[in-house]
Amino acid sequence: MEFGDILETVITPAKIHANIHKDFPVLFSEQQIADRTAEIGKEIDRDYAGKSVVLVGVLKGAAMFLADLARRITVDCTFDFVAVSSYGKGLRTSGAVKLIKDLDQPIEGKNIIIVEDILDTGLTLCFLRSLFEQHKPGTLKIAALLDKPSRRIEKIDADYVGFSIPNHFVVGYGMDYAERFRNVPEIRLMPPDYPEL
Repeated sequence: MEFGDILETVITPAKIHANIHKDFPVLFSEQQIADRTAEIGKEIDRDYAGKSVVLVGVLKGAAMFLADLARRITVDCTFDFVAVSSYGKGLRTSGAVKLIKDLDQPIEGKNIIIVEDILDTGLTLCFLRSLFEQHKPGTLKIAALLDKPSRRIEKIDADYVGFSIPNHFVVGYGMDYAERFRNVPEIRLMPPDYPEL
């Protein structure tokens, strides 16, 4: 077997597998995400002028949004992170939310903004809001990059919303399917016939 044939055999399948998301339709481009994130940053600057805020990112999905949003905020700002679980490896929420990683710093009296990738059923954010309110923050708001109002189970709304979307499963820009596609720079639609892993 020639070396070129080995490369073709070894590299091509991996490359095809790695780039399969290129067939997923783009819902929001990198530029659209950047523009909307900058607008939200200005809203936060206006609302918290002269104050400091703590951005609490919900891992792992919100990591990219938090990083980009923080760079668009000029008021004094620090970070913290929590991790919760409500999804298994499939497309549907399990319905039960559990805390995997708690806050590192006290939040009493502070201006807290929970930063989430997507507000869907509302189960996760209701859980976190209730948890955080027990610690008596000064203010508590929610920034969600995406909002799926048609999926809401719990009554909750975000104070800052990037985009409102219909009930489609999305990946990219931190959002995953079974931990894949988080590094895709755009937000893309997952085809409904994509095989479950």
